[in-house]
Amino acid sequence: MSDTSEQPPNSSELSPAQRLEAPNTRLIDASIATINDMETLRACIAYENQHQQRVPILRLLEKRAIELRSQDDDD
Repeated sequence: MSDTSEQPPNSSELSPAQRLEAPNTRLIDASIATINDMETLRACIAYENQHQQRVPILRLLEKRAIELRSQDDDD
């Protein structure tokens, strides 16, 4: 039986490469959806711009930025 005391890594501990180089788009979508701060989001945008420049991924990141900004406005 596995040790249940082990916790998965905090999503903020994932590097941009770990978030954006997942083996399928569902994992990338989930990784982007779990970004909860602008610093992490900016790092992911910079990584994507430096490496693959995939327009669909950049659009998802832009959408997440809009969501984060609207959450900040609501607070």
